Amino acid sequence: MTIHKPRLLTGDTPTGRLHLGHWVGSLENRLALQDQYDCYFLLANIHAFTTRAERPADIRQSILDVAMDWLAIGLDPMRSTLFIQSEVPAISELTFLFSMLVSYPRLMRVPTLKDEIRDKGLGDNYSFGFLLYPIGQVADILAFQADIVPVGEDQSPILELTREVARRFNQLYCGVDSQTEDKAYVAQGGLFPIVQTLHGRTRRLVGTGAPNANGVLLKMSKSLDNAIMLSDDPDTVAKKVMSMYTDPKRLKASDPGTVENNPLWIFHETFNPDKAWVAEMKTRYRAGTIGDVACKKQLIEVLVNFIEPIRQRRLVFEKDPAQVWQILRDGSAKARAVSDQTLQLAKQKMQQNFL
Repeated sequence: MTIHKPRLLTGDTPTGRLHLGHWVGSLENRLALQDQYDCYFLLANIHAFTTRAERPADIRQSILDVAMDWLAIGLDPMRSTLFIQSEVPAISELTFLFSMLVSYPRLMRVPTLKDEIRDKGLGDNYSFGFLLYPIGQVADILAFQADIVPVGEDQSPILELTREVARRFNQLYCGVDSQTEDKAYVAQGGLFPIVQTLHGRTRRLVGTGAPNANGVLLKMSKSLDNAIMLSDDPDTVAKKVMSMYTDPKRLKASDPGTVENNPLWIFHETFNPDKAWVAEMKTRYRAGTIGDVACKKQLIEVLVNFIEPIRQRRLVFEKDPAQVWQILRDGSAKARAVSDQTLQLAKQKMQQNFL
């Protein structure tokens, strides 16, 4: 008997190597769910062009870098489909079709757009393609009729937009009643499932740097130079941890320290498996009986123990990039077949299937 698994779709925009924020936000869920779901993992290189159109060679290298990170953490091409977005043309056609179902005011309410404009200092200097990329993300998901998407907290608005587009399409072109419960849309004749979101255990990992002018710790991001990469060597990890922002009011080790909103302790809580040590040291930190340096040294050990096996596996793939490209070619061929079928079904529902 053939067992039909629910389908999972998620991915990364290739703008550089992956970091610990990616791990807790989505990667560890992907790794854990490979046997439960029919998994499709997308390298969203078209989306990378929305802010890096003048750097195509960097995008190409980032595709390889992210793919090697995926393989190094344990994403298995024998159990999951790893593919490149631009090699799946049905996504682009569905992007155009879905754009007719979203108004401009609704698009501009997507917080991700505003956050990107602010965080990257784009001002008014962004392309129309930049505004279109949330619709492209919707098409990424619906092209594979995904049931679930594991994402970080910052992508939740995109998932809500995806659900809105799926409902609208199913109602307008498939005759599904607007009062139908989300879980029943396909059973009632809809083409697209109303996708569910799966958040990581840490929805938003902070970076290693200081907060912004409003006192808010920024999320981990390579572009903000506050990230610890999954491919960092032990010396680099140590350097980044030792320069990590902690409690600015604590001038010496004997001063009482604050653990709340303190990246040092956020990282210990997230990655240190010795919860008893963390609880005891937080108490001592508050009392001023242990210093930042000792706590940072322990964090270095924790992070190196976690990252180093991943880095060593990555080095194997770095020696044979041709193998990585072949995995992506094979995965893209499979993804094309699945998404082409979805596109044909969508055009049939829209009465635009002529040939």
